[in-house]
Amino acid sequence: MAIEQIKMPQLGESVTEGTISKWLVSVGDKVNKYDPLAEVMTDKVNAEVPSSFTGVIKELIAEEGETYEVGQVILTIETEGGGETAPDTPAETKAENKTPAAPSASAPSAPAAPVKAADAPKGVRYSPAVLRLSQEHGIDLNQVTGTGGGGRITRKDLMKIIESGDIPTAAAAAAAPEKTEAPAPEAAPAPSQPAASKQAAPAPNVPVKPGDVEIPVTGVRKAIAANMLRSKHEAPHAWTMMEVDVTNLVEYRNSIKGEFKQKEGFNITFFAFFVKAVAQALKEFPQINSMWAGDKIIQKKDINISIAVATDDALFVPVIKAADEKTIKGIGREINDLALKVRTGKLTSAEMQGGTFTVNNTGSFGSVQSMGIINYPQAAILQVESIVKRPVVMNNGMIAVRDMVNLCMSLDHRVLDGLVCGRFLQRVKEILENTSKENTSIY
Repeated sequence: MAIEQIKMPQLGESVTEGTISKWLVSVGDKVNKYDPLAEVMTDKVNAEVPSSFTGVIKELIAEEGETYEVGQVILTIETEGGGETAPDTPAETKAENKTPAAPSASAPSAPAAPVKAADAPKGVRYSPAVLRLSQEHGIDLNQVTGTGGGGRITRKDLMKIIESGDIPTAAAAAAAPEKTEAPAPEAAPAPSQPAASKQAAPAPNVPVKPGDVEIPVTGVRKAIAANMLRSKHEAPHAWTMMEVDVTNLVEYRNSIKGEFKQKEGFNITFFAFFVKAVAQALKEFPQINSMWAGDKIIQKKDINISIAVATDDALFVPVIKAADEKTIKGIGREINDLALKVRTGKLTSAEMQGGTFTVNNTGSFGSVQSMGIINYPQAAILQVESIVKRPVVMNNGMIAVRDMVNLCMSLDHRVLDGLVCGRFLQRVKEILENTSKENTSIY
């Protein structure tokens, strides 16, 4: 017999971790290759992890509700084979795998988990998730008290610090009085030694009165929150808005929608026109179609438009690939099909990968002005607001009632400047204002 490992898969291009929402198997269960083993949630998708082997479940290493790095071992399967253990399983890992997972967001059992930090105290080991977060946010791990097993620092410990906004840095530690000179206060830290209080920042004390409803934060909501927090913390957001007269577009779409639905079998929405205009403008302003990559900016060749689709308790961001090469009809069909897949639970992880720019249809619920959070690691997001009738002063000085819409754009100021974004929005405005029966074909 041989022991094979199942690891946390990568369920998206920029996904680095996933949360085990539900085990679909138990120890001792017989499984076949490709049978589903667990439901996993990320900030981009919910998916099932299939088995890579046929065999018997030996050990469930990961715990439901906990978050694990991509590549970490989440369970083991006993298969027909030569040895007792998988040939690449080191003794240290096997011993760790027998220890129940601590209540943290990263698994101590994965082979890659115990990594020694370059700046860590001698002999101290941290998980990849803890190391990554500490490096990204400048957290001095020497000042953090862990709540995991044996005082181990967990991802949850660092997330509490990040959410509190009170980051213990090495510079702050150097400026503070040295603990070695005053060992007595160490047991009860003085105000100049705030490390313990920083990591233990409590949740807001919200009084619960009779009739109030307490709603547990689901794994999906936690994943969304973590991704939004990361985007706002890392990307310096700037914001701009432009008003667009879409009277001709509205008249054109309304004149063809009945015939189109009868012929094609789905509704042609205003949103399809907006996505097409954005895709065309991105081709002319490729700087907008970029991503921040630390020491460089990656300008993407493909124009893949992410669109936000909401359900009652989650937000999904499927992708329209090569949107610049599609007609308005083709984009409309993809919007319809992807939204249907989201709402029926049939959206795949592949359909959520590769997005380079996000267009969000906030106008669908009546919003007229909003500031979106950038879909990390993209450089910008465009909110298409509600089309409303307004009195407008025309070029001839007369007042007319026109169909107007606000386009609100959030941008990562590390990648983009206001000038190029303004020109990009002007081009989108120009395309939309010139959309009409005479100038535009949906096919």
